[in-house]
Amino acid sequence: MTLNDPRIARLITLIRAALRPPPGAGRIVVALGFGALCHLLFALGVLAMVVAMFFGMSESLGSVPWPWAVLANAALIVQFPLAHSLLLTGPGGRFLARLVPGPHGRTLATTTYAIIASAQLLALFAFWTPSGVVWWRAEGGLFWAVTTAYAASWLILLKASFDAGAEVQSGALGWMSLLARKTPVFPDMPTQGVFRVIRQPIYAAFALTLWTVPVWTPDQLVLAISFTAYCLLAPRLKERRFAARYGNRFAAYRAGVPYMLPRPPTSKDQPHAQ
Repeated sequence: MTLNDPRIARLITLIRAALRPPPGAGRIVVALGFGALCHLLFALGVLAMVVAMFFGMSESLGSVPWPWAVLANAALIVQFPLAHSLLLTGPGGRFLARLVPGPHGRTLATTTYAIIASAQLLALFAFWTPSGVVWWRAEGGLFWAVTTAYAASWLILLKASFDAGAEVQSGALGWMSLLARKTPVFPDMPTQGVFRVIRQPIYAAFALTLWTVPVWTPDQLVLAISFTAYCLLAPRLKERRFAARYGNRFAAYRAGVPYMLPRPPTSKDQPHAQ
């Protein structure tokens, strides 16, 4: 990976432009305000998710009385994939562009999307009401093995997000483009890095984080099953958008790269195999 790599070059170009913003105090204040809010919520949402799942959803701030907690927790689960998917549709994108009053709504759409998604994750993992039941807790060497797998899953997710376009995944594209007074430039169809191995590495890595935790509870099992189903089904909608946008390029990519599970190596992939 070099500075000429498009994944790096896009970031460098965007950061350089943002560091030299054209005049416009109001625009600059709006951009920086949205950027600060976006990355604060993003950090809090990811931290809440990492910590809550590490403890199998047994440690959280939710305190809804049972059995009403079942409905509250179900609502927390449903709200994330529902809004996450709807906002990626055409009408959802237009809604995001209108959500911020004034002339900057369209430019800030990716940042607004990241703010909403981060707030949803923070709500889910911070305000879950634990059942209080712990089925299994890894100990000794097994604890370190499972924790290593959990950390590796998050690193794969981080790498996949970078390969897909770090500026979009983090929400930085919108506010930095506004700061630089530029039209947001979206990444091309991702095919590099882990996207060479499978078409949906972000969803696959997120599913891995759900199943590599060192503490298992009924709460974690419900979350893992629900979100794994989402990770398997939601990319189908994404691929429809890609098929419409990229046409034959995506068709060729889809024909050569598996959906979610890597293809086992064959003798053709190993020219030196005997």
